[in-house]
Amino acid sequence: MKAGDTVKWIGIPAGLSDDDELQTRSLFEKCLGKSFCIVALETVEGLSYKLVKLNVGPMPGKSESLDRIWVEPE
Repeated sequence: MKAGDTVKWIGIPAGLSDDDELQTRSLFEKCLGKSFCIVALETVEGLSYKLVKLNVGPMPGKSESLDRIWVEPE
């Protein structure tokens, strides 16, 4: 897996929910079943693996500037 590869969103983590600030579950539901190009693989302190950075479009109810998310490779 590398930047430029295309991946398909296949699942939503159990227990994921929306809150007043972030509409994370709504965004994940919007992405389900769609394909996205990997922007980058990024190291995060404390994790033994890199997170996949995806450009998924604007979050529900938010500006165009919030169009990238980081997810676990699986």
